[in-house]
Amino acid sequence: MSAWPQVTYSYDGTFAGFLTCVLESFAAREYPFYFYPPGEEQYSFYPLRVIETNEEKALRVYRGLKIKCSLGLRQLVEHSFLTCLKQKERHIYDFIYANIYAGPITDLTDHRFLILSGAVRHLLGEAEQYRGFVRFSDHAGVLIGEITPKNRVLPLLRPHFCGRFSQEAFLLYDKTHKEALCYAGGVWKIVPLDCLTLQAPDEEEKAFRSLWRRFYDTIAIEARQNPKLRMSHMPKRFWGDMTEFQDG
Repeated sequence: MSAWPQVTYSYDGTFAGFLTCVLESFAAREYPFYFYPPGEEQYSFYPLRVIETNEEKALRVYRGLKIKCSLGLRQLVEHSFLTCLKQKERHIYDFIYANIYAGPITDLTDHRFLILSGAVRHLLGEAEQYRGFVRFSDHAGVLIGEITPKNRVLPLLRPHFCGRFSQEAFLLYDKTHKEALCYAGGVWKIVPLDCLTLQAPDEEEKAFRSLWRRFYDTIAIEARQNPKLRMSHMPKRFWGDMTEFQDG
């Protein structure tokens, strides 16, 4: 691969689109040094190629991973794509190339494995925190929550909230990545959503928010307040989306 010419790929930002890039790279014997999803186009010294997503080509790559890699390594690839790791596509590409052409990576100290596994640990940790920190409000019978995660955690939160609110209709909006998890009648979908404008809460919803804040304040023990310890368990970046830290 070191002899392959270096190029830049522009793709649609989807996992299928990325896997299509992988196959196109193998077929053309060129190394994609940069991957540009929508909204991240920059100047590059390398030739730019626009790669159109092809589901059949993506499936061929995934089948190759199933043959060459264990379930754990395939999940590492899938979860890595959800992370906020800088230039994640190139790191995932290097990992896929190594597994397909050189055999499965079994050395847990391999730098390609360490980079992805570290990013995935951050992803899984953030998803676990959001399972407890998400706050929903009732808007005309639909539960709506907003989060501002660093990673794309909605696919990991989906099983938890769809199971927890199986009899409800809800929408969980990721403000960072402009996408929403929608659920109603046992059917879920994650869809792009540029913005979410909500009406002011009605009196009943205001009353519930007030009760929740009062409960939070009541159980606190003033003499044992420890802001640093609280922020270690409940990082401050989550507070803006949590009812108990909002005014009125």
